[in-house]
Amino acid sequence: MKLIIAIVHDEDTHNVMEKLTDQAYRVTKLASTGGFLRAGNTTLLVGVEKEKVQDVIETIKATCKNRKEIAPAAAPMMGASGVFMSYPVEVQVGGATIFVLDVEQFEKA
Repeated sequence: MKLIIAIVHDEDTHNVMEKLTDQAYRVTKLASTGGFLRAGNTTLLVGVEKEKVQDVIETIKATCKNRKEIAPAAAPMMGASGVFMSYPVEVQVGGATIFVLDVEQFEKA
């Protein structure tokens, strides 16, 4: 048995969970926050047999799309020390970060 941990953008969460549950996979959803943009993410946990891992990964990849967003960033203002001026920066967000772990034992009580 394997445990798939997928960190996905909040905007993709509903679609990913819907597609996985439609394919009869059980999914546990955990709210999480990313470190870089401090943006909302969702961590999904999916326990599957070894043979099903690639199918789950393909579903996640097909559903979680990269997109560009505007994020504020601080940059020093010319000629003034210690003064910062904020201006928007375009960043790439979305997609998914996927980890696959071996499960030594699984029990459902």
